[in-house]
Formats: sequence, C-alpha cells, structure tokens
Amino acid sequence: MNENVKVVFGLIGGLAIFLYGMNLMSDSLQKAAGDKMKKVLGAMTKNPLLGVLSGALVTAVLQSSSATTVMAIGFVSAGLMTLPQAISIIFGSNIGTTMTAQLIAFKISDYIYPIIFIGFMMSFLSKKENLKNIGTTIFAFGLLFMGIDIMGDVMKPLAASPIFLDLIGKVSHVPVLGLLVGLCMTLVVQSSSATIAVLQNFAQQVVPGTTQSIIGLAGAIPVLLGDNIGTTITAVLASLGQNRNAKRTAASHCIFNISGSLLFIWFVKPYAALIAAISPKGPEVEVISRQIANAHTGFNVTMTVVWTLLIGLMVRIVMKLIPKSAEETAAESGPEYLDEASIHQPALALHLVCQEVIHCSDIAKEMLGKLGTMTYGKVADLVSSMQEKAAMEQKLSRCINEYVASMFASGTLTEEQSTQATGVLFLLNDIDRIAENALNIAKDLAENESGNARTRYSEKALKELSDACSRIETLYGTFIEDLTNETEIRPEDLAADRAKLLTQDDELRDAHMNRVARGECSAAQTAPYNNILTAVKRIGNSCVNLADFAAKKVNFSALLKEPVSAAEA
Repeated sequence: MNENVKVVFGLIGGLAIFLYGMNLMSDSLQKAAGDKMKKVLGAMTKNPLLGVLSGALVTAVLQSSSATTVMAIGFVSAGLMTLPQAISIIFGSNIGTTMTAQLIAFKISDYIYPIIFIGFMMSFLSKKENLKNIGTTIFAFGLLFMGIDIMGDVMKPLAASPIFLDLIGKVSHVPVLGLLVGLCMTLVVQSSSATIAVLQNFAQQVVPGTTQSIIGLAGAIPVLLGDNIGTTITAVLASLGQNRNAKRTAASHCIFNISGSLLFIWFVKPYAALIAAISPKGPEVEVISRQIANAHTGFNVTMTVVWTLLIGLMVRIVMKLIPKSAEETAAESGPEYLDEASIHQPALALHLVCQEVIHCSDIAKEMLGKLGTMTYGKVADLVSSMQEKAAMEQKLSRCINEYVASMFASGTLTEEQSTQATGVLFLLNDIDRIAENALNIAKDLAENESGNARTRYSEKALKELSDACSRIETLYGTFIEDLTNETEIRPEDLAADRAKLLTQDDELRDAHMNRVARGECSAAQTAPYNNILTAVKRIGNSCVNLADFAAKKVNFSALLKEPVSAAEA
C-alpha cells in the first residue's frame, strides 16, 4: 500500500478511535454522574463566579463542554435559568474543556492496554449499573489514548516529507492561516478536543536531525485559536429551534471564543514565550504537548476572567444581536400596581386590583383603536402589534386572577369584600374577551389580505368594519369612564346601546350581501366575513355586559379610591 495512503488511513482510523473513546467516556460519565452534575449546574448559579465554577466542574467531570453547553441551553430554554446564569456556565465550560488537553499531555502509552483491559472487565462482569458505567469510562479512556498513539505513529513519516515541511512552515509563519486550519478541522470533526489532540501529537513530531517540533509552540497556538472558534458550532446547533434566550446563550459562546481568538492572534509570539516560561523545561518535542495544553488553559482562563467581569456587557451584546420579539416584550411586562405585601390588607389590595383592571382595560381599548384605523397593506403590521398587546393583557389578567386568589386564601376578606373581588374578576373576564376577539379579527383580516386578490374583502367592507370598531371603541371608552367615575349607569341607556349594536350588526351583514350581489365581494368570503362580524358583535356585547354588571354588582369608583393609609385599611 502507498505510504501516503497508509498515513491517511492511520490518521482517520486513529481519529475515529479517539472520537469513539471520547464520546463513550462522556456518555458513561453522564450516566454515572449526569443527574448530580445537573443539580450542580442548577444550584451553583447564584452569581457569575459560582456559575463559572459550576460550568468548569461539570465539564471537567463529564469531559464534554458540548454536554455542559447543551444542558445550559436547555435550562435557559425551559426558563429554569436566567440568561446571565447560563452565560456564566458557558464561560466555565471553556475552562473545564481544557482538562482533556491536560490529560492527553501525560505520557501513558505503556499503560494503555492494561487500562483498556481493566475497564472492559469491570464493564463486562459488573452487575451494578453504576460500576458498569465506571468500567466503560475507564475502557473509553484507554481507547482515547490508543487513538492518540495510532495518530502519533502514522504522523512520523510526515516529518521527513520536504513538501509537508514547507507547507507547515508557511502555516507556522502566517498565524491567520493556522487559525483557518484549526477552524476548518474543528468544523469537520465537530470536536475541539479531538483537533487539539491531533495538534498535540503532530507537534511532537521532530524536524529531522534536530530536537525541535515540526510546528513549534508559536505555530501551534494559531491552530489552537482556530479550534476554539470552530467549537462554537456545537452551541449554535444546540440552540436551533430553541427560544431566544437559548440562542443568546449560544451567541455568548461564539462571542467568547471569537473575541478571544481575534485578540490573542496579535500576541502569538509573546504568549508562546510566556507559556514556555511557565511550562516544564526540556527538549521541545518532549514538552510541547504540555505547552499546548497550558496555552489552551491559559487562553480560556484569561478570557473567562475578562468576560466574567464584563458579563453585563455580554448580556447587552447578545440582547442587541438577538432582540426581543413583540410577544416576548409583552410577556415580560408585569403588573404596575399589584403588591404582594398588601394582600393581607383587603381594602388596599382591592384598590390595587381595580387599578390593574383599568390597566388591562386601557390595553383592550388600544387594541380596538388599532382596529378602527386598519387599511389594506398594513394588516400584517397590525397583527404583530395586536399580538404584543394581547400577550400583555393576558399576562396582566393572569396575575390579577392569581393575586385575587391569594387574597381569598389569606382569609382576611369580609363577605362584602369577597363579593366585590368576585365582581371585579367578572369584569376582567369581559375585558379578556374583548382583547381576544379584537386579536381574532386582526388575524382573520391578515389571512384574507395574504390570500388571493380576487377573494379579498373590498375597501368598502374594510372601511365599514373599521368604522364599526371605532364606534365600539367610543362606546367602550364611555363605559370605562362611567365605571371609574361616580356616574350612574341607567338601565334604559344600556338597553339603547344594545339595540344600536344589534342594528349595526344587521346593517353590516346586509351591506355585505348587497356587495356580493353586485359582484363587489366574493361569495366565498361570506362565511369568514360573518365570523368577523360575530367577533365584532361579541366585543359590543362584552362592553355592555361589563357596564351592566358593574352597575348592579360592583361599586368600581369607590374601590378605586385609595384607602387613607395601609394601617387604616
């Protein structure tokens, strides 16, 4: 077989054994200690320093920064961890992953086969699951070094190749080329530990007739930096399909490694001199593997210290790169008035609840106002804005319901206050329905706008809908104003308003059928158009219902008057 083919086969075979051993060891460690490591990650994130330490510890134990990164992304995606906490763990995992390179720097070639044998026997003979996993870990550890040895043996002939030496010389003297080589290697292999192991073995090859490394530490560091950039692909892939915070966590991993590599690339020679000074002394080929491991550790420790001090800046950067959606912005907005400390003061708590209900009603009124200004070409933007408002209203409504439930659970409400609190929740239900129906109308209109031009509603139909929503918005605003002031709502006025709404509904349906008859609107749109009209009618009914109920059951204006003091309340 051709010598070059042997080298290639030996290299990819050794790499395959190394990767298999690496993955098997990581999987076995996760089975043996994965749950404990998850608990460590969950518990040690109260501040950035603890987050860094937990990330480093878990990665060092599991021997996989990818596993730690995926855990952190999963936690933040599920809402179990904040973005700064997840970012601090990512920083720590970059330190933990350097443990692999440090282990590889140990020369244990004479002990590989005994390690493999011991690990295999433990895994094969043990009945207990945990012992089996430990045995598999030892077995995989031996395979890992076996792969390294195979790669080291097949690389020796390369040191005698003038063409290869010339190529390596170019890479060694042009740091950017080395960085690109390391980047491409890691992108292909999908493991920075594997490419660094290859680099360590390759660097131990001797220039013929000397004791010097074929690449040298100054030549190896740019490749090492490229490996660190390439490893970010794992975090990016893990964040696909996850929420924005998960993507931001992955982005922080990319920024950490890219910024560090672009910084260190300017100081390769001084950094190489520093690492050589603090590493073991001896012939270069004897100590370069440890030097590379130390350079890897030094890089990650330095960048972790820098970015941990600037974690606030990192959060702002990733938030800017991956901004909040409308729904996310809305969902994060909380109540303005509710105060947990006031739950045991019923009068004050009811006052705060009523203020928050008015807050919800303002959002619903704003949504109706947006429907009153809709025109073709802007419906898609309208839906986006309405979704934001609807998400905000839904969250506030949920908080109000939970707050009132806590008031009941406190046992401090009088019978009258209990009745008032229940009445306020009934009012809130009608406000919820108004917001929900307003959003449904916007969605239906957007669906119609994006469809076939021949089946779109006419401009006249859209204008009639807008006018109807504007009239309801005015009616709704009047009711809310009457509720918040001491205005008496007379039954005859409510009956008249109901009649107007019924008349409006009949007029809108008749107008649509007349347009269909004249060919101005498609008959195929009658059913969806009627659905929109039904939603408009429901909004109107909810407006009248809340005014009717408030007039009979809830003295809203009295509840809105703030108690003289918390103590008196």
